[in-house]
Amino acid sequence: MKIVIFGASGMVGQGALCEALLDAEVDSVVTVGRSPSAATDPKLRHVVHADFGDLSAIAAELADADACFYCMGVTSAGLTEAEYTPVTHDYALEAARVVGGTYVYVSGEGADADSKTMWARVKGRTENELLALDRPVFVVRPGFIQPLHGITSRTRIYRYLYSWSSWLFPVLRRVAPKMVTTTELLGRSMVALAKGAHADRVLRSDEINRVAG
Repeated sequence: MKIVIFGASGMVGQGALCEALLDAEVDSVVTVGRSPSAATDPKLRHVVHADFGDLSAIAAELADADACFYCMGVTSAGLTEAEYTPVTHDYALEAARVVGGTYVYVSGEGADADSKTMWARVKGRTENELLALDRPVFVVRPGFIQPLHGITSRTRIYRYLYSWSSWLFPVLRRVAPKMVTTTELLGRSMVALAKGAHADRVLRSDEINRVAG
């Protein structure tokens, strides 16, 4: 199985990459980024590309994929909708155009195309357009994600928040289990979906955890 990952250097992407490399049924993983990744593995290959709005130049390197994980994302803080849309929407649709196989889009709890909140509206619109494609598409909507195995966010404010709120994870697991997952479970569920796990097309944290096994 060949899996292509966009955003493998981010917190969610790191989890997806780790679980893909650990899975015996995955024999090839290709990451796409603006700079080479520090990760190394015999079945891992990095493709460096600058323009995510046009992937035509690297289409041949992404061909024959069994699955594509779109984990790229930016914080909406301080951004206008026009600034937030390219990474969240445009690049995701371009990845779906170029890379075949099962497509897994990492969205977020609360995404809704009719929302008055900008990030939720953009993600919701992206979900709807992807789900309308004539191919296997899954949307994962994690809520609170616990980073494991040394994984950290590249966004400074997120790193601070996760560090400060680490004590909340065991509490949330008890009081709101449907809202909590981990980078390991999220990555494992994405690999399971790539292998044909039966599930709803839109998965919240509790369904993510169930599919992960």
